[in-house]
Amino acid sequence: MPSSSSSDQLNQIGNEYFGRGLYTDAFTYYQRALECDRATGDLRALVATLGNLGNVCAVSGRREQAQQYYQEVLELQKLLGDERGIGATLANLGNLRTDAGEWEQARAYYLEALDMLSAAGDDASLAVLHSNLGLIARETGGLDDALAQYERSLTLMRRLGNQAGVADAYRMIGKTHAIRRHHEDAASCALTSLGISRRLRDELRMAGAWYLLAGIREEQGNRAEAVDLLERVVAVDRKYRLPKLEENTSRLAALRARIAWEAGAGLDS
Repeated sequence: MPSSSSSDQLNQIGNEYFGRGLYTDAFTYYQRALECDRATGDLRALVATLGNLGNVCAVSGRREQAQQYYQEVLELQKLLGDERGIGATLANLGNLRTDAGEWEQARAYYLEALDMLSAAGDDASLAVLHSNLGLIARETGGLDDALAQYERSLTLMRRLGNQAGVADAYRMIGKTHAIRRHHEDAASCALTSLGISRRLRDELRMAGAWYLLAGIREEQGNRAEAVDLLERVVAVDRKYRLPKLEENTSRLAALRARIAWEAGAGLDS
C-alpha cells in the first residue's frame, strides 16, 4: 500500500522539476503523489499535493484545471479548519482570475483572502495580496486605491526585511505614477527599485526597473537614454530567454529608427 513518505518523495521530485520550469514532468510526479494520497486518505498530504497540481497548472496556462484543484484544496482546508491555508488558496484562486483579466472576480477572492490572512497574522502573504489588489485597482482605473495598496505592501515588505519585495513595490508605485504622467515621482521610484535590485544583484528586477525608466524617459523626450535602458533590458531578455524578447527588441528598433529619422530631419531627439 502506498505510504505518506512515498507521496512526500514524489512531491519533492515534482518540486525539483517545477523549479527548473519542467512543468510536464512536475505534473506527472504530482499526479503519482495524488494517487498515493487518495489511497492513504491522508488529508493534509492531499492538500499539499493538490496545491502543487494547482500551481503547476496555473503557471502552464491551464487555468480551469488549476481552479478545480484549488477548489478541492479549499474544501479540505475548511474541513481541517486551516484558516491560513484557506486564505492562501483564496489568493491563488484570485490569481487565476487576475491572469484571465476577470478583475471583479479576482478582487472578490482577494478581499476574502485578506480577511483570513489578517486574522492569521500572515504578513508575508498580506504583502503580496496588497500588491495584487493594487494591480486590480490600477487596471480598473482606481489609481488612488492602487497607490494605497502598494504603499501597504511596501510597509509590510520593509517590516519583513524582504528587499526584493521592497524593490517590486517601488516599481509598482512608479508604474502607477507613470500612468498619471507624474514623471519625476515615477522616475524616483524606478531608480529606488533599481538601486535595491543592484544591491541584490538581481538582474531580472534590474531589467524591470530599466524597462519602467525607459518608458518614462521616452515620455519625457529623452529618447537616447530610453534606447540605452532598453538595450540593457533586451540583453537580460536574451540572457534568460524571456518571453518579451521579441516585443522589446521590436520596440528598441522602432525607437532607434525614430531617433535616426529625427536626426535626418534636423529635429531634436
